[in-house]
Amino acid sequence: MVLAVVRSLDAPRSLQSAQEQEDFEQELVDQFLLAAVGAGMGDATVNENRSVIFEFARFLGNPLWTAQPRDADAFLARQRTTLGRAKLTVQHKAWSLARFYDFLLLRYEGDIRRLTGHAVIQVIDEFNRPARADYGVLRVPPSEDEVEELFAAWRAWLPSARKYLPAARDYLAASLWRRAGLRIRETYMLDIRDWRRDLGELGKLHVRFGKGSRGRGARTRLVPAINQVGDLLDWWLVEVRHQFGDDYDCPDAPLLPSERRDPVTGWCCRVQDQALRDGLAHAVGRSLPAWSGRLTPHTLRHFCASSLYARGMDLKAIQELLGHEWLSTTTRYIHVHADHIERAWASANDRVAARLGEGAR
Repeated sequence: MVLAVVRSLDAPRSLQSAQEQEDFEQELVDQFLLAAVGAGMGDATVNENRSVIFEFARFLGNPLWTAQPRDADAFLARQRTTLGRAKLTVQHKAWSLARFYDFLLLRYEGDIRRLTGHAVIQVIDEFNRPARADYGVLRVPPSEDEVEELFAAWRAWLPSARKYLPAARDYLAASLWRRAGLRIRETYMLDIRDWRRDLGELGKLHVRFGKGSRGRGARTRLVPAINQVGDLLDWWLVEVRHQFGDDYDCPDAPLLPSERRDPVTGWCCRVQDQALRDGLAHAVGRSLPAWSGRLTPHTLRHFCASSLYARGMDLKAIQELLGHEWLSTTTRYIHVHADHIERAWASANDRVAARLGEGAR
């Protein structure tokens, strides 16, 4: 992406015409976007911010520095009620506006007041700022027994599948969500070379397309092949992957391919997210119908975090496994059984009793 070079906002001038006001407004937006690029935000996030700001400007019908919180209220309400935007979309638009107005207040509040006579304010405040896209809706995963029932039935069904290869691929992907907590994009963007059996005792997956914070590009991490992930990947590469095509021995070929071929390279094309979502949905419909329409790839990611925590893994380790920047994000992924506190209390009492017993001897 290329941004136009803008003239300094510090240059002395006054706004004498509507065109000069429009140019000044454009300069403010350009400076905000340039600052975002300097902060390391990816092109997609910068373009999204730009689109939201100009959409708000068109809705406002006045210069951006004249906006009030009630204008943002009306803009966000229209997104949800009239346009039917998803909750996550409305959340991102609110955050884009909040960052833009924070930028104006911190860098150019004085210039705006001097040139326009207006005092710019933050239009996204504590009352209209969405906290999270789920608006309090918890993504509680199935129980351990339900997930085991699903995957056991899925494994048993594979040999009789009408299309064995894509069925096995979908099973592998869902197993990575369940056992290692990968995101769906992190999964389908894996290449063959990203499975490193030589790293560590169990081997590691090199996740090169992890979700970056606030649009700052992809974050990479090494995911240890715990929870039988290494065995699954060995099965996939030894028994299944080569049946898709001759590119199985090329390190840069996709680990999870589709059945289509690239007309230029002759390699298998990379599977896309919808095919993997459909594979999970079909398996749930066959073997765990009570969860049809509710068990998603991201819900299995929540299941992974909850399952590992219940088995004794500490939160910091789960945070690193899932690739979260903040521990507070990881805590929202942990869903424990109703008797978790009681069991933890009993376990702590047993440890104290054991220590006292040793002291008595």
